[in-house]
Amino acid sequence: MSGPVSDVEDVVGTAGAVAAADAAAPLDGPLVEGVWTADPSGHVWDGVLYVYTSHDEETGVPRDDDGSQYDMRDYHVLELRDVSGPVVDHGPVLHVADVPWAARQMWAPDAARRGDTYYLFFPAKDADGVFRIGVATSCSPTGPFVAEPEPLAGVGSIDPAVLTDHDGSAYLYVGGIMGGQLQRWDGDTYTGRDAYPAPGAPALGPRIARLTDDLLALAEPTREVVVVDEAGEPLTQGDPRRFFEGPWVSRIDGLYHLLYSTGEAHTLVHATSDSPYGPFTYRGTVLEPVAGWTTQGSLVELAGRWYLLYHDAHVSGRDHLRNVRIAPLTVHPDGRLTADVR
Repeated sequence: MSGPVSDVEDVVGTAGAVAAADAAAPLDGPLVEGVWTADPSGHVWDGVLYVYTSHDEETGVPRDDDGSQYDMRDYHVLELRDVSGPVVDHGPVLHVADVPWAARQMWAPDAARRGDTYYLFFPAKDADGVFRIGVATSCSPTGPFVAEPEPLAGVGSIDPAVLTDHDGSAYLYVGGIMGGQLQRWDGDTYTGRDAYPAPGAPALGPRIARLTDDLLALAEPTREVVVVDEAGEPLTQGDPRRFFEGPWVSRIDGLYHLLYSTGEAHTLVHATSDSPYGPFTYRGTVLEPVAGWTTQGSLVELAGRWYLLYHDAHVSGRDHLRNVRIAPLTVHPDGRLTADVR
């Protein structure tokens, strides 16, 4: 969600301010209309699909290369039991005004479950303009969520995603370059200076750390997730396949799949590994470019089928006013993934 000024035609969108409850959810249209939603993170709990989304709004903030126009202030939860609908929008479940340390820009969230407690992981800028990672909890998957008084120590940037592995271990992935500020972190220390690798040098990767059992802190220092090519060489800064933002990891048939956005190439791609820590070997494109500059998504299994959740700006024609969509996902015998977008 950290892209530069739009290349998309800046036209007035048709969606309004309030989403209609119990709207239909066709595979060839937005999950909900009447509200702008983006950055979908999907989880199936007790047979129900919950989609945690950021909420795009037009607040008048000028566009820039740091993504200031993505001035989101709260999160929504969408609920559906079948991909044919209906979809229930549970509305705002956490607002920036209710987070003691946060000042603005509630970007892409994710959620996790431990026992009867549900966790919402989210990025936001603090009063100094630094992206931190927060955690909020609820007794319901649909919120409302109550934020912890301080952000997680030892980690920053954007786009948190939590993998709960088959053994119960939970891993936090974070990262996004440019407006996501990953290039301003030296390990677990925020430097405030942009430090991009030279062209031809290994590209920056997302960060990973195992979480404590209560999911409220890191159990270890973060480490970099490395994406390599088929020869085992790290993807370089100038490679259009390199990581840009939106890390998401799913375990499918015993293989860990890292889904991420390439940024300027406008694709969702994936890489695979035998370990949640990587290294991950690049496998190919999952989703070709869609309308809008940003592309971000997640993978979810519902009723025995895998799906890709993603967003685009097709309805509005404006990069920062997006809609969440869902598409069937093909898991090929060799482990490659491709989305069947209509």
